[in-house]
Amino acid sequence: MRAAQRYDDVVITGLAHVDAPHVVTSTELEERLAGTLGRLRITPGLLEKLSGIAERRVWDDGTMPSEVAAQAGEKALANSGIARDEIGMLINTSVSRDHLEPSTASIVHGRMELPPEAGNFDLGNACLGFLNGMNVVATMIEAGEIDHGLVVAGETSRFAMESTIARLAGEDATRQMFHQQFATLTVGSGAVAMVLSRGSTGHRFLGGLGRASTMGNSQLCVGQADEMRTDSGGLLAAGMELAGRAWKDAVSAFDWDTDSYDVYCLHQVSKVHTRAVADQLGLDIARFPSQFPHFGNIGPAGVPTVLSKAVEDGTVTDGSRVMLMGVGSGINAAAAEVIW
Repeated sequence: MRAAQRYDDVVITGLAHVDAPHVVTSTELEERLAGTLGRLRITPGLLEKLSGIAERRVWDDGTMPSEVAAQAGEKALANSGIARDEIGMLINTSVSRDHLEPSTASIVHGRMELPPEAGNFDLGNACLGFLNGMNVVATMIEAGEIDHGLVVAGETSRFAMESTIARLAGEDATRQMFHQQFATLTVGSGAVAMVLSRGSTGHRFLGGLGRASTMGNSQLCVGQADEMRTDSGGLLAAGMELAGRAWKDAVSAFDWDTDSYDVYCLHQVSKVHTRAVADQLGLDIARFPSQFPHFGNIGPAGVPTVLSKAVEDGTVTDGSRVMLMGVGSGINAAAAEVIW
């Protein structure tokens, strides 16, 4: 079974990100946890030293994921030049959701006043959700079901961060709790959207493949609304093993020449993870735009935001060969090719 996707007639016509307005530094978080860090004899500065994350961003208190996803959607739609009533599908891929029901996609659909003919649904796959959403829309375009589709993600980390700080500031906090919930302190907020269209010219989305390693690995990173518990060492080891296998399959299936790619847009977790991916796959880390030091881990919004920022600052230009790639909880890995 090949389990790969290849698209001949799909292009990216619109792409946009929205940065959350409030900066929260790692130093600030550690100052709020000073009592616990002192009691547990944890060296100050550990959060930034281990993760490489100096700061992350959060939205105004009370901001809903649908609100910021719609903002990004409006920007991407404006950039695309596609009329609102031509959108045939909206897929929301964020981990953050307004409610259990209705779907956050339906709220974004309403906020953007998309046509009643446009389908909409939430698609969740941890940090790979956006890449999966791109594949679904691209497949619908290739099948002739729609001409244009919109993929969005709006991540809100404030509640999880504040809840974790309150929990770790308690007298019953232990070293084990701190290490298990360390990853929650690295998560940031952001929003991003992409319009995919039928066409043969423009920013071509050529597809890629995904691979899974779920047996025994589904509990390595478990997230709730108010916390995320992670076996960081176990997740890194399992993720790198899967990434290596997925990359080998992709290079073989598509005859990829890895030296010919100009930019690798990686789902960014930390400096350790970024370096591990580059080393595992034998890639030049200088071709990985770095987002995590100032924005943290923004979940499924991460990969497309790296691409959007790379376009914005000129790292990605017309003709650039770009690889979108990541490993997500569960665990799953994916890689996809874009010719900008």
